[in-house]
Amino acid sequence: DIKTQTESSSEAVSVTVIPTSVSPTRDLHFHLIHFNLNVKLTVTPEKVTTIFGQSTVEFECVKATDLILIHSNKLNYTTLDNKHIARLIASGDGSTPSIKSSWLHLKTQYLVIQLNGKLSRGRYQLYTEFTGELADDLAGLYRSEYEEEGVRKIVATSQMHPTHARKTFPCFDEPAMKAVFYITLIHPIGTVALSNVCLNVSFSDIFNTTIDGVAVTQTKFEPTKKMSTYLLAIIVSDYTHLYATQGDVIRIWGRRAAIEQGQGNYALNVTGPVLDFFQSYYNISYPLSKSDQIALPDFYFGAMENWGLVTYRETNLLYDPVTSSIRNKETTATIIAHELAHMWFGNLVTLRWWNEVWLNEGFASYVSYLGADHAEPTWSVKDLILLDDVHRVFSVDALVSSHPLSSKEDSIILPDQISEQFDVISYSKVHRHQKDLILKLFKSSFFFLQGYLNHFAYSNMIGNDLWQHLEMAVEANNVSLPHPVYDIMNRWVLQMGFPVVTIDTSTGKVSQKHFLLDPESNVTLKSPYNYEWLIPVRWMKSGVVQRNIWWLMEKEVVNVDMKSGSSWVLANINVTGYYRVNYDLGNWERLLSQVALILFSVAQLVSTNLALRTTSYLLVETEYIPWQSALNNLDYYYLMLDRTEVYQPMQDYMKKLVTPLFLHFKNITSEWTHVPDRLTDQYNQVNAIRMACTTGVTECQKLTTTWFKQWMDRPQHNLIHPNLRSAVYCSAMAAGDEAEWEFGWSQLKNATVASEASKLMSALACSNNTYLSYTLNPAMIRKQDATSVITSVASNRVGQGLAWDFVREQWEYMFTQYGVGSFSFASMISGVTARFSTTAELQQLKEFEREHSAAGFGSATLALQQALERTTANINWLQQNKQEVLDWFNSQTGQEMH
Repeated sequence: DIKTQTESSSEAVSVTVIPTSVSPTRDLHFHLIHFNLNVKLTVTPEKVTTIFGQSTVEFECVKATDLILIHSNKLNYTTLDNKHIARLIASGDGSTPSIKSSWLHLKTQYLVIQLNGKLSRGRYQLYTEFTGELADDLAGLYRSEYEEEGVRKIVATSQMHPTHARKTFPCFDEPAMKAVFYITLIHPIGTVALSNVCLNVSFSDIFNTTIDGVAVTQTKFEPTKKMSTYLLAIIVSDYTHLYATQGDVIRIWGRRAAIEQGQGNYALNVTGPVLDFFQSYYNISYPLSKSDQIALPDFYFGAMENWGLVTYRETNLLYDPVTSSIRNKETTATIIAHELAHMWFGNLVTLRWWNEVWLNEGFASYVSYLGADHAEPTWSVKDLILLDDVHRVFSVDALVSSHPLSSKEDSIILPDQISEQFDVISYSKVHRHQKDLILKLFKSSFFFLQGYLNHFAYSNMIGNDLWQHLEMAVEANNVSLPHPVYDIMNRWVLQMGFPVVTIDTSTGKVSQKHFLLDPESNVTLKSPYNYEWLIPVRWMKSGVVQRNIWWLMEKEVVNVDMKSGSSWVLANINVTGYYRVNYDLGNWERLLSQVALILFSVAQLVSTNLALRTTSYLLVETEYIPWQSALNNLDYYYLMLDRTEVYQPMQDYMKKLVTPLFLHFKNITSEWTHVPDRLTDQYNQVNAIRMACTTGVTECQKLTTTWFKQWMDRPQHNLIHPNLRSAVYCSAMAAGDEAEWEFGWSQLKNATVASEASKLMSALACSNNTYLSYTLNPAMIRKQDATSVITSVASNRVGQGLAWDFVREQWEYMFTQYGVGSFSFASMISGVTARFSTTAELQQLKEFEREHSAAGFGSATLALQQALERTTANINWLQQNKQEVLDWFNSQTGQEMH
């Protein structure tokens, strides 16, 4: 029930709203036809005014109703001549019932319009006039500020995803309610207005006037394609751009100084090849006539796939060849590929509701590597999927507080619940789901994606629609599967977590079990499949890959071929399946080079000693992927033990391991004067310096402090190679004092390249001089960066406690005053609690939950539950393993490692 006050009566009115009619998506009272949106913006450097808007939504009523629910949030409505804040008009000669009352329901963010009678079938228009603040909250239509040549400038820009279009204008703000948008912007003369589509060149109405003393003009855009509200983009700025014509117009927009310095060149060069790749991959032409991409000084997300006008943080779109690193360059390529992949998979064909975010994000995450690989074939970025995505998602999905990829529609209703869905599970889990199976089907049916995208173009779909089209590919190409596609895939989509497959090579027995980080934790979320999976196992014996995929379809079976004797067995080759594999001790002994053992020790499936022994091979290893895999897994040991007596023996051991790697890169780079050729070697050179300095290799520490001092002596001449700056800055800040910190802060404030500013921002947290309080002052730290600063401080063993105290003290202020568009509350909770491993910290976390339960935790609700679960698991692990780990590291000190 929605209970509120009417305008004419002091009595509470109860309006019954059944779940199916709360959202037009499920009930389909209305079919949208188009939105007319007229927005006036009078933005000057001296004055920021409110937004003035006029909105007309035309819809078709397909089911009689006396209640209209349209989303609205933080808008102030003008009372019209009918004495109400909305006017309902029938198209043609029809009539409409009058409006009885209207009110705003804050929790669901609805403008509720109660009618005196029922709407009959037909077309109608709903007209409103409203104002809103052009705030700096990074949500809806908001302002972003920057300084250029001493002049303060403002960009009016937008972030509608996932539920912020309603903050810009009243709308049916749901992905299934697609419409055509007619956008007109009134903006200051001298600024440029951008939206999803091109300007309407046939529009000839000259409009020049003044509003609040500001001379303004009018820009009218072509009608958009039929699309969802969350993909709408509106931007007014004095930016300039680069462009190229490659079938369609490609433009890169940014601050004038950044574009003139060439920071947009790489993005322009990479966009064309990526678009060409996806047009070929999907076998469908790019759906729009232009592709704009724009870099914003203030932006909550990394990027947003608005159809035809993609928005980015500056660090993710702009690349400066003088100061940006190869990692920055790879990030630009892969994020551009991710966003452009959405132009088809997400924008042309869209999920029906937010309970299946993976339909948009998971596929785009996977094919982004393919698009980037096409644009930069020498990088072999496809090899990085395992490190960048799989390791991240495994750690979260091993918790009982994880969640399935798909949930019930009616379980995801409120905006905070929607925001929670955009986590590592939705982005990174799906493209590991039975990669062997899906790729096999994609390759076997050239027209699969084309047929699927054409069938649902300008419409919406659910997960089962994807499985039906995959099943069609199976049947058309005579692909042999043990079960129908939906039966295989639903077990991975409708169940949280993943299995561990245990192979006993002495008997051939193979079993599966739900993998949990804490095996003693209690799984309360029921599964429709009792946490059993249909598992494709690609495996090899003694280096020979078995020809066919073997399917594990029961809890426990015997595969006599896996009874190996003295031979070794390796399953889930290249981690193409979304599961872990464990073996009997004899087979593990034969596979000691496999770094993945470390995680099994955390989950108490193998002994800690056996897991740690696998790291000894790093002494002679120089390749990036093995090193990074080991460091990812050893990170847990550091988090648990770097505040205990185990820390120094562990540091001594790691120092021994990394010293040969440090000397290797010193040698192949001719005393650090050259850059390695391969992308992965450049990445591992960074690992070598970072780990050598943090573990106390004297030569490394002298090297980084010398480089940094040379820069301090000549601030205009930074000779530190961009690839190495993050590691060098951090090392020098950690070893330095206030002078180094103040120099780093001054360089941050004067940085003109966003990627350089980002490196300095992280490095400042490596010092004992924390700057947590700056995150509450946007003039010191931009709102978009506040969360990353807090988590960077927390990642420093000295700063972790300070960051946790700061979050506890400032939570209410941050949560109520900054809001969803400024802080990533989920990542902040995860970051500041990552080291929690004592009963005292668990108690503090419970008290924090209790103290703020009334206000709630918004999009961090799930992250808080995961923090509680992780802390409990960490306490148990530490109690059981700390002494054994200490003894093992002590046993390595002064000994030759094998």
